[in-house]
Amino acid sequence: MKTVPHILLLAGSAEARRVAEALEARVSRYVAWLSEAPRGAAPLPQIPVLKRFESGAQMQQAMAQGGFGAVIDAGHVFDRSTTARAQVAAVALGLPYLRIERPCWEIGDWPNALRAPDVAAACALVPEGVRVFATTGWDSLADYAGFRGARLLLRQTRRHARQAQFDFAEPVFGDPPFSAAQEEALFKHLRVDLLICRNLGGKASRAKLDAAAALGCGIILIDRPALARDVPRVPCVDAALAWLEAL
Repeated sequence: MKTVPHILLLAGSAEARRVAEALEARVSRYVAWLSEAPRGAAPLPQIPVLKRFESGAQMQQAMAQGGFGAVIDAGHVFDRSTTARAQVAAVALGLPYLRIERPCWEIGDWPNALRAPDVAAACALVPEGVRVFATTGWDSLADYAGFRGARLLLRQTRRHARQAQFDFAEPVFGDPPFSAAQEEALFKHLRVDLLICRNLGGKASRAKLDAAAALGCGIILIDRPALARDVPRVPCVDAALAWLEAL
């Protein structure tokens, strides 16, 4: 790869780590920003900077001060607010911007799966008396207010002592990545009847779906929020690196 400009890498996905590794290998200058503390044991080569912005104007100011020459957005596929702000800021500053958007999972891969537009809609589909394993995050708890199941087992990848606001909910702590065999063993131990998860796409997060299907558990997949049509995007890291080479 030829010398590329100083890159702002918006992290939060496995793709971000792969982009960072490629930039490190080519001795390219970059800074990685994260909107929340990292999870799991797959850190970026360079320690990312935790950045939260109250507005798009704040993000634009920080991008301008960073002296960046291009922006690669490899943030979480459900973090649409960061993507929207980053694109607007990059356009305003005249910076090349590209989003890496991995393909969604195809619901047909799991014949017993249902779709829901959000967590609250998924909760409404839960039958009475079932034990549910969910990977929708601690902040989604309020959306389970109308939960009719017997137990809501909420995966947590960071240890904490917070108390759930509902008696039916409890955290289940674990350290990713998780294999299909590990997920299957966990679901058996917890007597899971139904899995609720977001449509992240990719191989790393698919194990829980395959495990649930192997055990005959129900599955509810939550759709991604829509991505604006004018957001420049590619489906994979290789395409993003080719884009950098062409700058």
